[in-house]
Amino acid sequence: MKTVHISGRGQQQNTFDAIVVGSGISGGWAAKELCEKGLKTLVLERGRDVKHIQDYTTATKHPWEFEHRGWITPTERAEHHIQSKCYAFDESTKHFFVNDQEHPYIETKPFNWIRGYQVGGRSIIWGRQCYRWSKLDFEENARDGHGVDWPIRYRDLEPWYTYVEQFVGVSGSAEGLDAVPDGHFLPPMEMNCLEKSMAARLKQKFPERNMIIGRAAHLTQPHLGRGVCQFRNLCYRGCPLGGYFSSNSATLPAAAKTGRLTLRPLSIVSEVLYDKEKKRAIGVRVIDQETKESTEYFARIIFLNASTLGTAFILLNSISEVFPYGLGNGSGQVGHNLMDHHYEVGAHATSDEFEDQYFTGRRPNGVYIPRFRNIDAASNRTEYVRGFGYQGGAWRGWPDTSEWLGTELKAGITAPGPWTMWLGAWGEMLPYYENKMSLNWNAKDAYGLPMIEIDCSFKDNELAMRKDMMNCAAEMMEAAGLKNIHTFDHMHTAHPGHCIHEMGTARMGKDPRTSVLNAWNQMHEVPNVFVTDGACMTSSACQNPSITYMALTARACDYAVREVNRRNL
Repeated sequence: MKTVHISGRGQQQNTFDAIVVGSGISGGWAAKELCEKGLKTLVLERGRDVKHIQDYTTATKHPWEFEHRGWITPTERAEHHIQSKCYAFDESTKHFFVNDQEHPYIETKPFNWIRGYQVGGRSIIWGRQCYRWSKLDFEENARDGHGVDWPIRYRDLEPWYTYVEQFVGVSGSAEGLDAVPDGHFLPPMEMNCLEKSMAARLKQKFPERNMIIGRAAHLTQPHLGRGVCQFRNLCYRGCPLGGYFSSNSATLPAAAKTGRLTLRPLSIVSEVLYDKEKKRAIGVRVIDQETKESTEYFARIIFLNASTLGTAFILLNSISEVFPYGLGNGSGQVGHNLMDHHYEVGAHATSDEFEDQYFTGRRPNGVYIPRFRNIDAASNRTEYVRGFGYQGGAWRGWPDTSEWLGTELKAGITAPGPWTMWLGAWGEMLPYYENKMSLNWNAKDAYGLPMIEIDCSFKDNELAMRKDMMNCAAEMMEAAGLKNIHTFDHMHTAHPGHCIHEMGTARMGKDPRTSVLNAWNQMHEVPNVFVTDGACMTSSACQNPSITYMALTARACDYAVREVNRRNL
């Protein structure tokens, strides 16, 4: 591999005020905030460029325009043996996922690492659910002794939640619930008749279990120049209207508008460069994906937003005399405490009511039941700690016509089938030191870099929780008067990583001996390096984490720029 050494005028051309590694949910926010605050910013993305609108090549195609009507061929499934397990993967979206054969990793235990290597990252294909974490979520580590204490509390992040919600555009309803604090919302989407009925009956039977409409990064009215969601539910193809939030439709255009953004795709960051005399990071080394040549870029501050595993890889691969075990890894915590939510457990049922009603559109959102376990003395459980929430929804399908012919077929397809209700639980995973990713120096990828090796599993607490997750779903459906209730638990296929909420490999904390980052997402040992993607998380809660990544990023950028202006960085 050829390294291009930069000096003199060349080095000046490759020097920026800030470098952001990654262009997904958090990287896009870092780019926007740093550029808008006056910093000349370089964003490095390891994947290809994806331009808003023009590169959403399947967004307006009809089903019959796809060669396989949306299905995946055996060859494509083999090339994407991990990615094809994702709910969003099909013939119309496969180009937004990596080829697993080209990007291998080592699984000591099964781990479904879902990835999208392109400008925008997984912000193109994310689930778009946006729930604030609660006061309890930031306090539980200290309360029950699992993991280390967060160095911040909800009050520290509350104004930043509002700040990012005002830009993102989150549709939802204010409910006054402690488990999911209210935010700055656009008008909510509407529940259908069965969902409304179940919500009302739950309130009577279980007052502590509140079914609300999901809070989603979908625009229900025009917002900051972006179009309104059309309820097509084809979001994973990319939205030409910008009806849902992504880096491509929102943060990166805002950064580009400043004139201070330089975006460089096909740029694999292999390590952070450290100067032991300055006691600072001075830049990054980048491998060009096409030529495999290595180039160095320099900046006063560096934001690592390469994803939970990607950021940990960069830190562990950044070896120097000062940091022989990885940049800022004096605590030995980098790569450890890997978490993901555990899900694919719950129940489904049918209803014999509302036969005279149907629904319109394809609402790209469902209902949500916030956590109701282990939040007070009345809800405490003895068999596990922490808790879970539910996502789900109701719909009315059509009968199976595969065996019908003639008049029977004509009559059958004019009447919809019964209403169906589905509830799936999302559970919190505890931060276990032994759940980790590491670098295998004996196995190299196509760029000569060590391969990531993942050793992660759900443990007794999660397994005990899942029983309650499943039983509570059935219990609520019975209370709502539903019929044909069937429970499910797909633990045998829902391995860690499958929920695509991986977190925790460079956690925040108060003590440099047990954590990697401080209260500002700043590395304890390398103060001009910040980590604000999922790697920074100290616990996992049970809510979808992306809006929390965004709030942490905006907050850290504000702090970093103030420190730069004070010449502390």
